[in-house]
Amino acid sequence: MNGFISQESIDEVTSKTDIVNVIGEYVPLTQRGNSWWGCCPFHNEKTPSFQVNPDRKLFYCFGCHKGGTAITFVQEMEKLSFPESIEFLAKKAGVKLIYEEHGKNYQKDDTAYKLKEEYIELYTRVSTSFHYMLMETEAGKFALDYIKKRGLTDETLKKFKLGYSPADRRWLHSFLLKKNYSEEFLSKSGLFSKKYPEYAFFSDRLMFPIFNRNGKTVAMGGRFLRGDAEKSPKYLNSGDLIQYKKGETLYAFNFAKEEIRRQKRVIFCEGYMDCIAYHQCGITFAVAPLGTALTEEQIKIVKPFVSTILLSFDSDGAGQNATKRAVYMCRKAGIEVRVISLSGGKDPAEIMLKFGAKVLTDDVNNAILDSDFLLTKLLGVYSKKNSEDKLRASLEFFEYIDSLQSDVQKDECLKQLGQTYEIELEALKKDYSNRSQLSQRLRKVKTLQPKEVAEVQKIRLSAELRAVMTAVTDDVSLFSKMRNEISLDELEDPNAKKLFATMEECAANGSFSVSGILNRCDDEELKKVIFESIVQYSAHVAESVSDSIKLIKRNSLERKGRMLLRLINKLSKSSVDEDKVKLGEVLTEKMNIDKQIATLKE
Repeated sequence: MNGFISQESIDEVTSKTDIVNVIGEYVPLTQRGNSWWGCCPFHNEKTPSFQVNPDRKLFYCFGCHKGGTAITFVQEMEKLSFPESIEFLAKKAGVKLIYEEHGKNYQKDDTAYKLKEEYIELYTRVSTSFHYMLMETEAGKFALDYIKKRGLTDETLKKFKLGYSPADRRWLHSFLLKKNYSEEFLSKSGLFSKKYPEYAFFSDRLMFPIFNRNGKTVAMGGRFLRGDAEKSPKYLNSGDLIQYKKGETLYAFNFAKEEIRRQKRVIFCEGYMDCIAYHQCGITFAVAPLGTALTEEQIKIVKPFVSTILLSFDSDGAGQNATKRAVYMCRKAGIEVRVISLSGGKDPAEIMLKFGAKVLTDDVNNAILDSDFLLTKLLGVYSKKNSEDKLRASLEFFEYIDSLQSDVQKDECLKQLGQTYEIELEALKKDYSNRSQLSQRLRKVKTLQPKEVAEVQKIRLSAELRAVMTAVTDDVSLFSKMRNEISLDELEDPNAKKLFATMEECAANGSFSVSGILNRCDDEELKKVIFESIVQYSAHVAESVSDSIKLIKRNSLERKGRMLLRLINKLSKSSVDEDKVKLGEVLTEKMNIDKQIATLKE
């Protein structure tokens, strides 16, 4: 649909959205009284400071001060625009959106949004065609034979929608043109060569569709099967696309997310086949990075749900380096790490084929602590018998200790290092304190810098703005009381005026609520100030509103009094008869204002 999403639709989506259920899909929540609490998904923490208030339909983190509605939460977590977030929640809530020709802030980005949807539809169509090629055609039979020899069942092939891309590199372009796709659209899809637009990027390969967290096909990976292996990479993967960012996506997360929540742990493995092997063996909490090293964004995807990350990378040099790097990253995120040591096979797919699901399951259950893994690797490189090796081993292990969040953990790991390499604890502590000077031949570790969690407040929280915010509640009668006694003209602070006008609009449209006010407020800094005020909500808010009305009226009268005083000074110096008459009228008005101010102060 084109145009602007109507304000009525936004209000309906907000009112019908269960914010606890929405946020609960990303953050494990525990109820305390009327609110729900969990660890904030926007910064690292171990003690829950993230609150969800279902009555107000708001979330707020007391640690990093992020807050908002379900709409703003989905924007952050799903990397969606405001209109896309509304549409995302509308589908969940069963709300049919109304679009208008004119609007204020909520126009869909037709170009970007439509393009995303069109490319998702394209990739869905192509992956379906490739799956058919694998399962039903003679051309794909050799690929099907190959993958079945690797132990994958028909059920698994259908679940992960594996496919085969034809050897004829022109076939896909011709096929899609017949389906009414334009050449320009196809040239930017990532499915074709940039130099030769009619040539498919993937050809004669086993295909692995890549799904987003909601199960939509957004990209692809292809495995080399035959031909000159030296001229063709083993795997080809889609690059970043408008609908897909590989560093922010995890393969099979759409299948694994429910089990990850239940188990409170996740397996990060090397690639498509390893991940699929785990799932076929019933270990359905496995995911994989996508043709790239593990990223902080990928860790953030699982962090709200897990207490432990298990690493299952290859046993070769590259795999071990990837494991070491992943250990540091996960530990810096405050998550416990274990490393899976595979029994009798180089990867999970081989173990599944040779020994079956039980051996792979046992390997997962017997995963070792990351500190044990790292020390075992160090012993294979550095001897315990000479001081130079002891120093080098210590400096490497100090990198791991630096990634830990707890001083207790750091102390225990220093003891573990000392016991392993037969070094006195006091000597280790001294070297650890001087590690920067001792590590000239090794990479210097960048210690985790605490994120700046509170932005500088750009809006001054004036007395007037604070007073108006006392009426930001879900009780429209409190605001009605305020607007019956004061007017917009009585406010001086422009932000207080802006908020008052927004509340006036919500009251007039019958959508007065905290969520409704926030949805209509287009000033992000003002929203932050409102969040801060809301979390300090008082049980005596009615009395606070009464006091705020008095404050606003008194401030308005005092401003008028100062203006009249200036006029009195000016008129008293005039000898014009009309000014003398005017002076008497102004003095009377000033006396009346002084009396009103005195009454408000009582």
